[in-house]
Amino acid sequence: MAGRLGRDGIRAQVASGTAQLRPDPDRRAGWTLLLDGTPQSHVDLDDPTHLEFDYIRRLGHVVDLAAEPRRPLRVLHLGGGAFTLARYVAATRPRSTQQVVERDGALAELVRRELPLDRTWRVRVRTGDARDVVGRLPRGAFDLVVLDVFADARTPAHLASTEFVQAVAEVMAPTGTYAANLTDGGALAFARGQVATVRSVFPHACVVADPAVLRGRRFGNLLVVASRGPLPLDRLAARAAGDRSSGRLLHGPELDRFRAGARPVHDATAVASPPPPDGTFGAGTASSDTDADSGGRADQYRRRRR
Repeated sequence: MAGRLGRDGIRAQVASGTAQLRPDPDRRAGWTLLLDGTPQSHVDLDDPTHLEFDYIRRLGHVVDLAAEPRRPLRVLHLGGGAFTLARYVAATRPRSTQQVVERDGALAELVRRELPLDRTWRVRVRTGDARDVVGRLPRGAFDLVVLDVFADARTPAHLASTEFVQAVAEVMAPTGTYAANLTDGGALAFARGQVATVRSVFPHACVVADPAVLRGRRFGNLLVVASRGPLPLDRLAARAAGDRSSGRLLHGPELDRFRAGARPVHDATAVASPPPPDGTFGAGTASSDTDADSGGRADQYRRRRR
């Protein structure tokens, strides 16, 4: 449905609910994308290097350290939202080639119409399920793969298994980086299982998150970063610590302790991440994509192998 401009911005019905593009009162060309009232993405059309949400800034650090400054990257974004990170890559690394996978075609169309991408940017937007698209991509095609897919603020089960991470690894270049935005709280059982899952595929990994989230005192975002080769841990840790919302990086023995004996998750046992408590997500933490089914698709992939 076409968007309707009102006092609170633009509203439209999309496949995943009610989308709203709300103007940012503090930035002339700033907009926040909300789905059913929950913030998903923030963009500044005048300054695509401005990253408002904490977890997106941490993803921006990963982009900055993935290669030498301004060197073009081949990037796969699993989860579209308002294409915030794709805009950042295009602005900071000209001539990069990017693919954005967004399940909700109506949402992608709304964003492209109301918050258009620069025509000189090499960004292709594809509609489809993240795992299905990954399974059709060529081997070794990407330098960076970013997973930022949520359904009702939950990571879908079929994107939380070893089989999925293995499929992602196949489309990555040997020196490529994988970054997954997850949410969890309390005992952090889901996050610990995801660390075990990612480390079963990639020999090098780290986690970046707010210290309160890592201690289980607050529900929030955790960024899992992995690769086949060594990661720029010192520089990533310094950037996270120096951010306006200071983050902590875990690796090596600290990451082993965080994992706490959790085992890799497979399709047969994968579950969606836990739902956040009411009112959890605000301007500093958000999820950026939607998926029609947060849990049942793991069963679909299990059936495919039979």
